[in-house]
Amino acid sequence: MNLIETHAHIYSSKFDSDRDEVMDQIRKAGIERVYMPNVDVETIDAMLACEEKYPDLCIPMMGLHPCDVKEDFQTQLYVMEEWLEKRPFAAVGEIGLDLYWDKSFFEQQKEALKIQVDWAKKKKLPVVIHCRESMDETIELIRQEQDGSLTGVFHCFTGTLQQAQEIIELGFLLGIGGVSTFKNGGLDQVIPQLELGNLVLETDSPYLAPVPYRGKRNSPVYLPIIAEKIGDYLAISKEEVAKKTKENAFNLFREFEL
Repeated sequence: MNLIETHAHIYSSKFDSDRDEVMDQIRKAGIERVYMPNVDVETIDAMLACEEKYPDLCIPMMGLHPCDVKEDFQTQLYVMEEWLEKRPFAAVGEIGLDLYWDKSFFEQQKEALKIQVDWAKKKKLPVVIHCRESMDETIELIRQEQDGSLTGVFHCFTGTLQQAQEIIELGFLLGIGGVSTFKNGGLDQVIPQLELGNLVLETDSPYLAPVPYRGKRNSPVYLPIIAEKIGDYLAISKEEVAKKTKENAFNLFREFEL
């Protein structure tokens, strides 16, 4: 199989002790590319170091994670905008809204999201959207910003069929990860009713490892497990899942070339 990992924080310190080994495992698993979402200003150096050391695999994005939108968010955005002017990135991400951890900066999160969506439009880049406990709010904001040019993926999708359909109607893909393997994850009721052309694969490593590794450090190496689970839901082979989701990912990130 030739798989595309569309969302992994492989630059995380949780991989510092064995990153070379993990990268070898990723290649042996048939994973061609690992798209890396940025988090904040502090993660940029580690992310770009991964790209430099593993240029055949690791592809960076640039954005400010909603959980890191604090009092200084405008300063952080200024630094990131400078980076977007200096060199190419595959997408603006990971950006979005999060009402799970801290609701006190929600208005600032919305402002930061709008600013970064504007960057994506100007640079003709896709956006990678985080929407934990904020699915409806994020869909509505993206609907307001959609002018026909905006593309991207709602990463770590865990919503309802109706929410999935609304996202697809907006021209976005759904990022499917380890939650698809959880017994009570809810995606067993949603994925069978979706078209494979609307999905891409991700792990969100080092978080949200699939069954049977749930609770442990996640890795892109587990991407074949997710492909197989989606195949089970759609009654097709994991090879078909790999082929179509690779095509979807390359179409999404079409502006970026290794």
